[in-house]
Amino acid sequence: MRIGLVVDSACDLPLEYLQRHEVTILPITVRIGEAVLADHRDEQATLEFLHAHVAERGAEAETMPYTVQQIQELFINRLVIDYDYVFCMTITKSRSPIFDHAQQASFAILNEYKAARSAAGNPTPFALRVIDTQNLFAAQGIAAVEAVRLRDAGEGAPKIRARLENLALHTHGYMIPRDLYYLRARARSKGDRSVGLLSAALGSALDIKPVLHCNRGETGAVAKIKGFEPAVEKLFAFTIKRIHAGLMTPTVCLSYGGELDEMRALPGYPELRAACAANNIELFESVMSLTGMVNVGKGALVVAFAAEGQARFEE
Repeated sequence: MRIGLVVDSACDLPLEYLQRHEVTILPITVRIGEAVLADHRDEQATLEFLHAHVAERGAEAETMPYTVQQIQELFINRLVIDYDYVFCMTITKSRSPIFDHAQQASFAILNEYKAARSAAGNPTPFALRVIDTQNLFAAQGIAAVEAVRLRDAGEGAPKIRARLENLALHTHGYMIPRDLYYLRARARSKGDRSVGLLSAALGSALDIKPVLHCNRGETGAVAKIKGFEPAVEKLFAFTIKRIHAGLMTPTVCLSYGGELDEMRALPGYPELRAACAANNIELFESVMSLTGMVNVGKGALVVAFAAEGQARFEE
């Protein structure tokens, strides 16, 4: 059985990895004023757009994910021909309509695929499953890497599906933003009142950075730490503890809203990298998606892994 994998471009994994493993990307288009860029995970294009537009006017950006019709056309024109079963793994539906768009498109795809496959000389059935990763950005990468690993190991679709749906429940994404004023402005532009003016003002005045945690589609602050670099160092140290306690998959994903060399110079990074190597954990590093940066601001850091049980983040 030929198994295909699809992610949206908010999934923070290196483009080289996605291309090497033939993972299809659903691009999200970003518009800031007259400037428009479809995000295909091209890190250089993302950084150029970041420096030119996001810093000044990113909070006003409009993000446009693939529509139901566009997803349907992608599958009918290509994926139902190239594969027998496709897993489409999306950003959490609590923060984006992509899951709902893919789910709606799936009904039409399953009704219409036979003609396309027959024309390609393949009369066998086609199936697909839309998976809500229940997380964001680098944390979406945990499911995608595991799907690649299982597919390449020859596992069948039922086992992959069960694994991905269980993994979504235990994937943890942690983010530290640099600019709370930006985060508040962006949240307000989308009608999200979760970052209040008072907390943003106090946080910026005192240089207090929240550590935001996402699991099962729910996001909230688990710590508030003075200074971006001290907050990052504590998050890296916390991740090392979780590695030593045991992860569900041998994977840690990092994404950063800027040049990766800046992230690698942050305190605690060398220790995290060494802990991953010593415990046979694969460390993925990528520039944050353009969608991610316009939503949380430049310079934000995301760390993600999958682990059972809840561990308290210690300030």
